Amino acid sequence: MHMNISSLEVLFTPADFSSLRECDLSMTVCVVFDVLRATSSMVTALGNGAAAILPVEDIPQALALREQRAEVLLAGERNGLIIGADLTGSVSFDLGNSPREFRQETVAGKTIVMTTTNGTRALRACAHAKRVLISSFLNLTVTVGSLEGADPVRLMLVCGGTHEQAAYEDVLCAGALCDLVWANCNQDSVSDSALVARMLFRQERQDLLAAISRSCNGRRLLASPQLRDDVRFCVQLDSVNLVAAMDQDGLLRGSFIQLA
Repeated sequence: MHMNISSLEVLFTPADFSSLRECDLSMTVCVVFDVLRATSSMVTALGNGAAAILPVEDIPQALALREQRAEVLLAGERNGLIIGADLTGSVSFDLGNSPREFRQETVAGKTIVMTTTNGTRALRACAHAKRVLISSFLNLTVTVGSLEGADPVRLMLVCGGTHEQAAYEDVLCAGALCDLVWANCNQDSVSDSALVARMLFRQERQDLLAAISRSCNGRRLLASPQLRDDVRFCVQLDSVNLVAAMDQDGLLRGSFIQLA
């Protein structure tokens, strides 16, 4: 791959989201990771033909959009579970946050309004960047390929995390992206956070499923009979040749790209 990465940084925790809103990101490409499970679900939905995804930060925003557009699907979770009428005071959401729910027959042609605990917060925090990409293990290499030929790129990798803490699976996925672009980086402008993420990935890359199964989110999902299969699903490497990006209107849309 031929690209020129002028700087590379990884943000590990949601504590960085508030300061991110104040940063000048006009020359920065942000790549957002919430591997278990928001960005994996978004990539899966777009790969299965969803027209667009609108990420919102809270439940009232999602409900207001449903009032305006009755045809949209509502998707999201709180504490890992689908949002029910007990939280909305009225309707249950159509979908939760399991990528296995976003099947073609359910999402094709649909616009999905989505709110999750951390992933959608991360996306809104960097919405003012030059470009915002949504990545996961599922579409990792094609995400990097979409940067090829661009002007010198300031690259910021934003990990969704869990509540206010770092999430191991997000750091590993960010580290995998760092590894792919490492030879194209100006090493004088590579942050220690990128070095840490890359070294962790290189240490764990022989068995990512085992590594992520040790994480807090991995253990929580594996303990649930309904959700345990999400862990294996989300570590499938490069299963979808789809670049997912946030457009100027705030909608996430996907485009299929075949790598040479």
